[in-house]
Amino acid sequence: MKSKTNKLLDELLKLHPKYIDLSLNRIKKLLKKLGDPHLDLPQTIHIAGTNGKGSIQSFIRNILTNNGYTCDAYISPHLSKFNERIVINNKDVSTRKLLDTLKFVKKINNNKPITFFEITTAAAFVLFQRSNSDFLILETGLGGRLDATNVIPKKLCSIITPISYDHEEFLGKTISNITNEKLGIIKNNKFVLISKQNKEVDEIIKSKLFKSKEIYYYGKNYKISELNKQKIEFQFNKKRRKIYRPLLNGYHQIENASVALAFSEVMSQKKLKLNFNLTNKAIRETSWPGRIERLHYYNKNIILDGSHNIDGAKKLNQYLKSIKIKPIVVFGMLNNKKIDIFLEIIKNQIKNVLAIEIPEQKNCFTTEEIGKRCSLLSIKCLEIRNINEALRYIKMSKQNDILVTGSLYLVGKIRSKFL
Repeated sequence: MKSKTNKLLDELLKLHPKYIDLSLNRIKKLLKKLGDPHLDLPQTIHIAGTNGKGSIQSFIRNILTNNGYTCDAYISPHLSKFNERIVINNKDVSTRKLLDTLKFVKKINNNKPITFFEITTAAAFVLFQRSNSDFLILETGLGGRLDATNVIPKKLCSIITPISYDHEEFLGKTISNITNEKLGIIKNNKFVLISKQNKEVDEIIKSKLFKSKEIYYYGKNYKISELNKQKIEFQFNKKRRKIYRPLLNGYHQIENASVALAFSEVMSQKKLKLNFNLTNKAIRETSWPGRIERLHYYNKNIILDGSHNIDGAKKLNQYLKSIKIKPIVVFGMLNNKKIDIFLEIIKNQIKNVLAIEIPEQKNCFTTEEIGKRCSLLSIKCLEIRNINEALRYIKMSKQNDILVTGSLYLVGKIRSKFL
């Protein structure tokens, strides 16, 4: 039986024929009817990019909360339940508060066409306006320039995470077009942080932002390097600090941590009181479920990773190489993703694939379609009907290493069975 919140969320999905329809006009009209809550928010850190938004958000939030500040956050997509998307005063929004706010915003919208992400973003702004928190970390949903979060007139900081190909049907077919869309959040901010980028994206960003003030680039203004299994070295301008290595898996998480550390250095320069020992502890202890997360299940080593694009596949493959394993892969993917390239990248680092359709997702590859892709790539594949069948296979398998990937939705569904 569906909860009241899920039933209401289903109703909101039907308000506009397109799930994604990038525009700011609809949300601006609704926000005006709501009294423009987006004009009265906590100090806002706005994050756009292809990968790493959630991890960087989590690192920054942990630094701020460990140092005694209250923090709101807007995150998407969620892993297990919608409440995870809206963090109020360091905690996921309560179901009662979420339900009441969604009902209120739905009533004010009065059945006017609006996408699911737009109306839920409007509800989040209402909650953030009422929170009285010190900071708000705002993740874009898709893109940047026309993303529903990009209605706020000014912000403390804009952050651009690693940019690569994804959602080309909405953001453009070239990396230049995609980058320009992401850079659309950079406006009326006190400073900008640019994560480590590939050479082409780095050149595009620098050519677009050469007139902008107070921009901090990875590799130029800050960087990070490994010292040993416990420590990393963070360099900000000429200052060097030894930092505990994050517990999050993958070298890319060290790079993500460097962005949060750069944020803390800039904020310290702006007289925000941050204790280095507390910041160091925050980096070490930051968690971000479903992103190269390791669990144990019936004496099996489980890796959960919601990667679904090319850059995510590369980082996952790099991690599997670093720990020298070749797992069985429970694999499902939405059908607008580049499945052939994803599987091509990881194929030499896996044993075989268990193809599964993502539960409650109409727009996903069928097991037969996944099987055909695997066959073309000479990957052994077994088609399975559902999650329970996948779990039975995992329990009975002689293989100890299991990877679940291809979709954060799939990871969320399976993860709930392991906990």
